[in-house]
Amino acid sequence: MIIAVANQKGGVGKTTTTINLATALAAAGRTVLVVDSDPQGNASTGFGVDRRSRNASTYEVLLGQIAAEQALRPTAIPGLEVMPSTPALSGAEIELVDLDRRSHRLGDALATLPPHDIILIDCPPSLGLLTVNALAAADAVLVPLQCEFFALEGLSQLLGTIERVRSGLNTRLQLLGIVLTMVDRRNRLTEHVSDDVRAVMGDKVFTTTIPRNVRLSEAPSHGLPALLYDSRCAGSEAYVALARELLARIQPAPAEVIA
Repeated sequence: MIIAVANQKGGVGKTTTTINLATALAAAGRTVLVVDSDPQGNASTGFGVDRRSRNASTYEVLLGQIAAEQALRPTAIPGLEVMPSTPALSGAEIELVDLDRRSHRLGDALATLPPHDIILIDCPPSLGLLTVNALAAADAVLVPLQCEFFALEGLSQLLGTIERVRSGLNTRLQLLGIVLTMVDRRNRLTEHVSDDVRAVMGDKVFTTTIPRNVRLSEAPSHGLPALLYDSRCAGSEAYVALARELLARIQPAPAEVIA
């Protein structure tokens, strides 16, 4: 299953969610690929992929310069690979415009790979051609949503884009769910936003929420997912719970227990 982790707003926890959810899914025995489709390349950094070694990346794959398999890199987590990103990817928005199947370049490339149980695509904070490629390639969209005042406004814009992609480019695309991030139970605004989102979106909102957590913020500077940096912190435990809930949603049978 291909899942695009998307939200056009920056700073909502897309990359943190991609990194730690992928790690938890791999720990559950799934084969996982993370496609870093953000020119900032933070997902690649979070898995310890040195910037100087990213000579084969999502950029070259999208432009058809190399096969997708050539860009895959192993990580410290068994069963988890990453297709890294570089700043050159920022130019792809323009370079893709004149290419054939410009909205399907990523999907076409991923279709050539050996099977993975789950592919997570870390999207950039925009609704440009890179995100459209991710949505056109994906079976489903996971939306990290920060508990803040403008959350619902941004969500409606993203849902509109998902619907346009579904009707014009990818009929199988569905909204897998919304995960509330940076939750601070001491803040009354968090509770109000959470209630509003659940009132509008119902069971599309995951029961699991991701708390504000210092260890989640510290982990990328060590080139590690939080689950390896500190498996017992509140953030790590929340992502393990999210992985369990996600597996239950995508599989008819109950998800296995994640250690």
